[in-house]
Amino acid sequence: MDGKLRISRRTVTMAAALVGLVSLAIGAHAALNKRSLDVAKAISTEQNSDVATKTSRVALVIGNGHYPDASAPLAQPINDARGLTAALRGKGFDVDVVEDATKDDMARAISRLKAKIKPDSVVMLFFGGFGVQVGRESFMIPVDAAIWKEADVRRDGVSIESVLDAMKEQGAKAKLVVVDASRRNPYERRFRSYSHGLAPISAPENALILTSATPGKVADDSKGQYSVLMSELLTNFAALQAGAETAFNKTRVAISRASEGEQVPSVSSSLLEDIRIGG
Repeated sequence: MDGKLRISRRTVTMAAALVGLVSLAIGAHAALNKRSLDVAKAISTEQNSDVATKTSRVALVIGNGHYPDASAPLAQPINDARGLTAALRGKGFDVDVVEDATKDDMARAISRLKAKIKPDSVVMLFFGGFGVQVGRESFMIPVDAAIWKEADVRRDGVSIESVLDAMKEQGAKAKLVVVDASRRNPYERRFRSYSHGLAPISAPENALILTSATPGKVADDSKGQYSVLMSELLTNFAALQAGAETAFNKTRVAISRASEGEQVPSVSSSLLEDIRIGG
């Protein structure tokens, strides 16, 4: 009887130990699986965060230099577009750059931009080339524009305000616009009445706009690789510690002082807070 009892106790003890080992193994396996899931979630979150960072900054950069009606090509707008594109891509922007854009090229590029804009997006538009104001509205001129009268500007040009409206409709967090188009254009003397430079561009909610000259004024091109505006802006972007509004205002002040008031860029802002260009 005692032997049977000892065997029974030993059997029970061994069984209990075996159950304990099995439980430990199951627990360890479950912990390992949980850890693997946690790691996978962390990686997925990090990847999603990276994607969000990349897609939260988008830009459309247009440089138009070869206009059939101009006496000579404009070299600086294309150089400006390439220089700005490199700078923005270095700061995490998804940049769509178009050179010597026709009206259709610009329409397609604007559609691509709209498709990328999310509610948290910081969106930038740059245009370099010829700009014309008609009826207090500023138009970017494509290289294939056929302009003989003011009505042709509305038909063939692309309104800067319309692009800002598209950014707003898509819910962009912040809207940044740089327009280097305050040149004496080859069309103005064809109009019965004409105005120099660009019209004032009013900033919609949470927008920041920089133009190369005060409304109604024109600026001559420099002899450098970049326009005066872009050269100074790239310098301020490279040294940027604060935000876009700081860079735009520093650009305005530097050009105004260097030209002794001959060229005074215009900055219009409705930003609720300064926007960092870099990540």
